Amino acid sequence: MTDPEFLDQVKAALGEKGGEVTNPATRRFFVTVGASDLLESVKLLREKLGFTYVATISGLDAGESFEIIYHFAIPGAQLNVRTQVPKSNPHIASICPVIPGAILYERELQDMFGLKVDHIPDPRPLVLPDDWPAENYPLCKAWKHIRPEEKIPGGKS
Repeated sequence: MTDPEFLDQVKAALGEKGGEVTNPATRRFFVTVGASDLLESVKLLREKLGFTYVATISGLDAGESFEIIYHFAIPGAQLNVRTQVPKSNPHIASICPVIPGAILYERELQDMFGLKVDHIPDPRPLVLPDDWPAENYPLCKAWKHIRPEEKIPGGKS
């Protein structure tokens, strides 16, 4: 199947839920969907095109909003699904009901960006320590690292 044919299949599978669909490189595709259509779009991509594997989920602090990119793969094609949520209401639906393996990446989004992933099966922190200060998200542009005071065991006070 050629890239233009595959683009047509993606457009047909998503219908009105899909926004801009691009093909920046051979067998690599990007599609934009609204945040409210994300779960249904992933479901359609799984059922109609066989995208059952999410390689990773990336997040980006885009100023007034967060951009989230879901990187899907099937043999011979990579599809990146982009969506945005405003920082004023950083909620996104979990895709775990359709792609259960996405849970680790969704937990990481919560830890690193402060995104609220609605209906995630296990919302516990994944990569940050349990005593990490609330409202401190390391991948947000506004975050400033404050180095803790160094304590050397057995050292002088």
